[in-house]
Amino acid sequence: MNIDWSISKKRGNFRPVLTYTITLTEFEKSLAMPAIRITSTIPKPPEAGWTHCWPDQHERTDWEPSEYYQLMSPSHKEKDSLVTLKLPWRESNEYPEVEESLTALRDAFEETLVTSMNSNALNTQGSLKTSASAKGIIAPTFAAERILQSVARKTA
Repeated sequence: MNIDWSISKKRGNFRPVLTYTITLTEFEKSLAMPAIRITSTIPKPPEAGWTHCWPDQHERTDWEPSEYYQLMSPSHKEKDSLVTLKLPWRESNEYPEVEESLTALRDAFEETLVTSMNSNALNTQGSLKTSASAKGIIAPTFAAERILQSVARKTA
Protein backbone atom coordinates (compact mmCIF):
# COMPACT_ATOMS: atom_id res chain seq x y z
CA MET A 1 0.00 0.00 0.00
CA ASN A 2 1.24 3.43 -0.87
CA ILE A 3 -0.18 6.55 0.79
CA ASP A 4 0.53 9.98 -0.71
CA TRP A 5 -0.87 13.00 1.08
CA SER A 6 -0.73 16.77 1.07
CA ILE A 7 -2.24 19.65 3.00
CA SER A 8 -2.99 22.90 1.20
CA LYS A 9 -4.44 26.13 2.53
CA LYS A 10 -5.17 29.43 0.86
CA ARG A 11 -4.13 32.65 2.58
CA GLY A 12 -6.71 34.09 4.93
CA ASN A 13 -9.65 32.48 6.67
CA PHE A 14 -9.75 29.36 4.54
CA ARG A 15 -9.55 25.96 6.15
CA PRO A 16 -6.70 23.65 5.17
CA VAL A 17 -7.60 20.72 2.94
CA LEU A 18 -6.03 17.30 3.40
CA THR A 19 -5.89 15.23 0.23
CA TYR A 20 -4.62 11.68 0.30
CA THR A 21 -4.46 8.85 -2.17
CA ILE A 22 -4.07 5.21 -1.19
CA THR A 23 -2.93 2.80 -3.88
CA LEU A 24 -2.83 -0.96 -3.38
CA THR A 25 -0.15 -3.07 -5.01
CA GLU A 26 -1.13 -5.88 -7.37
CA PHE A 27 0.00 -8.35 -4.71
CA GLU A 28 -2.29 -6.80 -2.09
CA LYS A 29 -5.21 -6.83 -4.53
CA SER A 30 -4.49 -10.48 -5.37
CA LEU A 31 -5.03 -11.36 -1.69
CA ALA A 32 -8.58 -9.91 -1.78
CA MET A 33 -7.67 -7.43 0.93
CA PRO A 34 -10.70 -5.95 2.69
CA ALA A 35 -11.11 -2.23 3.19
CA ILE A 36 -9.69 -1.24 6.57
CA ARG A 37 -11.37 1.56 8.54
CA ILE A 38 -10.00 3.36 11.59
CA THR A 39 -11.05 6.35 13.64
CA SER A 40 -8.31 8.90 13.20
CA THR A 41 -7.05 11.54 15.59
CA ILE A 42 -7.82 14.19 12.95
CA PRO A 43 -10.57 16.41 14.36
CA LYS A 44 -13.57 17.10 12.17
CA PRO A 45 -14.27 20.82 12.38
CA PRO A 46 -17.75 22.18 13.08
CA GLU A 47 -19.64 22.84 9.85
CA ALA A 48 -17.07 20.67 8.07
CA GLY A 49 -18.60 21.50 4.71
CA TRP A 50 -17.54 25.12 4.98
CA THR A 51 -14.32 26.07 3.22
CA HIS A 52 -13.63 28.88 5.68
CA CYS A 53 -13.65 29.73 9.38
CA TRP A 54 -13.96 33.35 10.41
CA PRO A 55 -12.30 34.80 13.51
CA ASP A 56 -14.17 34.04 16.76
CA GLN A 57 -16.14 31.29 15.07
CA HIS A 58 -16.10 27.49 15.54
CA GLU A 59 -12.52 26.23 15.94
CA ARG A 60 -11.23 29.78 16.32
CA THR A 61 -12.87 29.96 19.76
CA ASP A 62 -12.45 27.69 22.79
CA TRP A 63 -13.51 24.72 20.66
CA GLU A 64 -12.88 21.14 21.76
CA PRO A 65 -13.23 18.47 19.04
CA SER A 66 -16.11 16.06 19.48
CA GLU A 67 -15.83 14.21 16.17
CA TYR A 68 -12.87 12.66 14.38
CA TYR A 69 -12.57 11.57 10.78
CA GLN A 70 -12.78 7.93 9.76
CA LEU A 71 -9.96 6.86 7.42
CA MET A 72 -10.34 3.89 5.11
CA SER A 73 -8.18 1.93 2.71
CA PRO A 74 -9.63 0.81 -0.62
CA SER A 75 -10.88 -2.75 -0.99
CA HIS A 76 -9.18 -5.17 -3.36
CA LYS A 77 -11.76 -4.32 -6.03
CA GLU A 78 -10.52 -0.75 -6.28
CA LYS A 79 -7.23 0.40 -7.75
CA ASP A 80 -6.92 3.32 -5.37
CA SER A 81 -8.89 5.86 -3.38
CA LEU A 82 -8.67 9.64 -3.37
CA VAL A 83 -9.99 11.38 -0.24
CA THR A 84 -10.31 15.07 0.57
CA LEU A 85 -10.98 16.30 4.12
CA LYS A 86 -11.31 19.81 5.51
CA LEU A 87 -9.10 20.35 8.54
CA PRO A 88 -9.79 22.75 11.38
CA TRP A 89 -8.25 26.18 10.96
CA ARG A 90 -5.10 26.64 13.07
CA GLU A 91 -2.90 29.65 13.37
CA SER A 92 0.18 27.42 13.54
CA ASN A 93 -0.72 25.47 10.37
CA GLU A 94 0.64 22.36 12.10
CA TYR A 95 -1.24 19.07 11.78
CA PRO A 96 0.91 16.28 13.25
CA GLU A 97 -2.18 14.07 13.67
CA VAL A 98 -2.42 13.68 9.89
CA GLU A 99 0.78 11.64 9.57
CA GLU A 100 0.04 9.90 12.88
CA SER A 101 -3.42 8.81 11.65
CA LEU A 102 -2.24 7.73 8.21
CA THR A 103 0.50 5.70 9.91
CA ALA A 104 -2.15 4.06 12.11
CA LEU A 105 -4.19 3.20 9.01
CA ARG A 106 -1.12 1.71 7.35
CA ASP A 107 -0.33 -0.34 10.47
CA ALA A 108 -3.90 -1.68 10.69
CA PHE A 109 -3.76 -2.56 6.99
CA GLU A 110 -0.45 -4.37 7.43
CA GLU A 111 -1.87 -6.48 10.28
CA THR A 112 -4.66 -7.61 7.97
CA LEU A 113 -2.16 -8.12 5.16
CA VAL A 114 -0.15 -10.57 7.28
CA THR A 115 -3.33 -12.46 8.19
CA SER A 116 -4.32 -12.63 4.52
CA MET A 117 -0.86 -13.84 3.49
CA ASN A 118 -1.02 -16.61 6.11
CA SER A 119 -4.16 -18.00 4.52
CA ASN A 120 -2.44 -20.44 2.15
CA ALA A 121 -3.66 -21.36 -1.30
CA LEU A 122 -5.42 -24.68 -1.75
CA ASN A 123 -6.05 -26.85 -4.78
CA THR A 124 -7.29 -30.30 -3.90
CA GLN A 125 -9.16 -33.03 -5.70
CA GLY A 126 -10.69 -36.28 -4.68
CA SER A 127 -12.50 -39.31 -5.95
CA LEU A 128 -14.78 -41.75 -4.16
CA LYS A 129 -15.97 -45.10 -5.42
CA THR A 130 -18.61 -47.45 -4.17
CA SER A 131 -17.46 -48.98 -0.91
CA ALA A 132 -16.79 -52.72 -0.52
CA SER A 133 -19.67 -53.08 1.94
CA ALA A 134 -22.12 -51.49 -0.52
CA LYS A 135 -20.80 -53.69 -3.32
CA GLY A 136 -21.43 -56.73 -1.11
CA ILE A 137 -25.07 -55.68 -0.72
CA ILE A 138 -25.54 -54.71 -4.38
CA ALA A 139 -23.70 -57.64 -6.04
CA PRO A 140 -26.32 -60.37 -5.60
CA THR A 141 -29.13 -58.19 -6.97
CA PHE A 142 -26.98 -56.95 -9.85
CA ALA A 143 -25.90 -60.50 -10.75
CA ALA A 144 -29.50 -61.73 -10.66
CA GLU A 145 -30.63 -58.94 -12.99
CA ARG A 146 -27.86 -59.75 -15.48
CA ILE A 147 -28.76 -63.44 -15.48
CA LEU A 148 -32.44 -62.62 -16.04
CA GLN A 149 -31.61 -60.20 -18.88
CA SER A 150 -29.41 -62.83 -20.51
CA VAL A 151 -32.15 -65.48 -20.28
CA ALA A 152 -34.75 -63.04 -21.59
CA ARG A 153 -32.60 -62.24 -24.63
CA LYS A 154 -32.09 -65.91 -25.44
CA THR A 155 -35.80 -66.72 -25.26
CA ALA A 156 -36.86 -63.72 -27.30
